[in-house]
Amino acid sequence: MQSLQLQPHRGSLLPLMASGLTTTTSAANPFRSSCRFARIGQRKSMAACRCAAGAGDKAAVTTGPGFSVTPRNESDVDYLGESTKGDFNVNFDHLEALGGEGQVSLEGPIEEIAKAEAQAAEDLLRQLGIPAPDSARHSPRGIFCSRTLNLRSISAIGYDMDYTLMHYNVMAWEGRAYDYCMENLKNVGFPVDGLAFDPNLVIRGLVIDKEKGNLVKPDRFGYVKRAMHGTTMLSTRAVSEIYGRELVDLRKESRWEFLNTFFSVSEAVAYMQLVDRLDEGAVEAEVGPLDYKGLYKAVGKALFRAHVEGQLKSEIMSKPELFVEPDPELPLALLDQKEAGRKLLLITNSDYIYSDKMMRHSFNKFLPNDMGWRDLFDMVIVSARKPEFFQMSHPMYEVVTGEGLMRPCFKAQTGGLYSGGSAQMVESSLGVHGDEILYVGDHMYTDVSQSKVHLRWRTALICRELEEEYAALIRSRAHRASLIELINQKEVIGDLFNQLRLALQRRMKNRPAQVAFQTLAATKLDDQELTGSMQKLLIVMQRLDEKIAPMLESDGELFNKRWGFLSRAGLWDKSHLMRQIEKYADIYTSRVSNFLHYTPFMYFRSQEQNLAHDAYSFYCDHSDNE
Repeated sequence: MQSLQLQPHRGSLLPLMASGLTTTTSAANPFRSSCRFARIGQRKSMAACRCAAGAGDKAAVTTGPGFSVTPRNESDVDYLGESTKGDFNVNFDHLEALGGEGQVSLEGPIEEIAKAEAQAAEDLLRQLGIPAPDSARHSPRGIFCSRTLNLRSISAIGYDMDYTLMHYNVMAWEGRAYDYCMENLKNVGFPVDGLAFDPNLVIRGLVIDKEKGNLVKPDRFGYVKRAMHGTTMLSTRAVSEIYGRELVDLRKESRWEFLNTFFSVSEAVAYMQLVDRLDEGAVEAEVGPLDYKGLYKAVGKALFRAHVEGQLKSEIMSKPELFVEPDPELPLALLDQKEAGRKLLLITNSDYIYSDKMMRHSFNKFLPNDMGWRDLFDMVIVSARKPEFFQMSHPMYEVVTGEGLMRPCFKAQTGGLYSGGSAQMVESSLGVHGDEILYVGDHMYTDVSQSKVHLRWRTALICRELEEEYAALIRSRAHRASLIELINQKEVIGDLFNQLRLALQRRMKNRPAQVAFQTLAATKLDDQELTGSMQKLLIVMQRLDEKIAPMLESDGELFNKRWGFLSRAGLWDKSHLMRQIEKYADIYTSRVSNFLHYTPFMYFRSQEQNLAHDAYSFYCDHSDNE
C-alpha cells in the first residue's frame, strides 16, 4: 500500500487557493469516481478531473482560471444517473503554469487523502466564517432528499409564491379566510353563530370523506389509522368498523379530498364544524336538503367567493405586515442562485397587483444595492392557472403597466412579465426542458405532482410544519424509546406464549412434538406446568398492553393532540402525505431560505431506505460462514 504524501506547498489544495484558485467544499461530489494526480505534464491528455464544484451554464458562470465548466453538449451521467452538466473541471494547463513541473502529490490511499483534504477545506471555511456543510443537514431547517438531485445540472429554478416565497401567519391569513367564509354561509342561512377558527383541528395531509362527513388520516397504503366525525375523534374500534374493508383512493375525487396545503385549513375547519351542526339538525330547511357531500360543496362555494370577490386580498394588501412572516434570508438565497447562473422564475396563480404588492413588501427591504424583487427573476408569470399551466396550453398575455394592463403575447422573453401561458412556453423561451428545471412549491398536487408527471421537472416541496415536527420528534425520543422497548418485550413474550400454546394443542391431540425436538424432559412434562406458564405469560402481556395502549395513543401529541405526527400514521407507518412526498418531491424542506445554508451546487443524495427484511441482517452472525 502506498503511503500518503502531502507536500505543504505543492500537494494540498490550500496553496492553490492562495494562488487565486477557489473551491466550494459543500459542493464536492462524493459519488464520482475519484482520480489520482501524477505529474501534470503526464496527465494533460486526460479530458478533465471533475472536482464537481461548479454550476450553471458555462457562459453564465465565472469559473476563474483554474477551472472549466462542463457544458450541456459535453455532459454525461454519473453512476447515480445524474447529469454532469455544470460540473467544474480542473484546468491542468493552469496548474502547470502555477508550479512549473508542479507535481500534485495526492498519491496514496484515496480514503486518507479525502479525509485530509476535507479537513484542510473545513479549516479554510472556518477562517472565512462560513459554517461547515454538515451544520444545516441535521437540523429542523435541513433539506431532505427523496430522489438524488444534482443542483449543478439545474439550469432554471421556478418558484410558487403563496406559502412558498412568502409564508403567511396561518392564524391570521386562514383565520380571516374562515371569517369571510362563515359570513357568506350565514348570509344564505347556515347556523354559524358561536363557531370560531381552530387551526389545531386539522393538519396538512388529512383526507376529507365527503360521503360520511369524516376527516381521516390514512397510512401510505391508504388504510385509515385515525378518523374524526365532525369535531369528535372516533375510537379505534369505530375506525375499524367504518373503514376496515376499504382504502382511501384519491383518484375518486367525488368522495375524497386531500388537504394539500395551508389554504385547505380554513375550509376543513369550517366543514367539520358544520358537520356537527348538520347532525344536530340545526341546519334550517330553507338552506335545502343537505347530505355531507352537499355541505362540503356549500362550504367550498362560500370560501371561493371570499377569494374571488377580493375583500380578503384587499385587506391583506392594506396591512401585509399583519399577515406575512418576514424572512430576511430568503431573498439572499435566491440571489446566491442567480449569481451562480441559475435562471429564476416566479410562477404563481395570484394576479399581478396582489403579487407585486406582496413581493415588494417581502423582498425589497432585504435586497442589496437598491435591487427590487423583479431584478431577481428572469421571468415572472402571474395568474398561471396551475395545475392546467403544466397540463395544457393557454393564451399568454404580457403585463405592460403597473396597473396590470395586458396585451396578447405569443413568445415570452427573458426579463418579461406575463399572465397565463403554459409550461411548454417557458421551456421554449428559456431553451431548457424537463429535468433541467427545478420547481419549488407548497401544494402537493398543483405544484409538485403535476410538474413532475406531465413535464418531468425536478421538484421541491415546501412544508413549513417540518420545523415543528422535527422539534416534537426530538422531544419525544425518550417516550418513543420506552414505548418501543415495551412493544418489543410483548413481542418476545407473545412468541413464547404462542409456541407453548401450539405445544399444548399437540399434546391434547396426542400428537407429540417433532422427533428432532423431542426430549426426555418433554415426555415427563406435566400439562399443568405448561398451562401455568402460559397463564403467567398471558397476564404479563395483558399488563404490558395496559401500559402500551395509553402511550401509543399519546404518541405524536407534542405535534398535534388529535392527529399525531405529520409524517407518520402510527409508531412505524408512514403517513399518506409522506408517501406523496416521496413519490413526487425530489427534495423537501420547511422554507425556501434553507437553501442559503447549502450551496447552489449541492449534490443531494437520497438516504438509504431499508426493506423490512434488511433489518434482520444486522442481527446475523456471519462468523460461521467465514
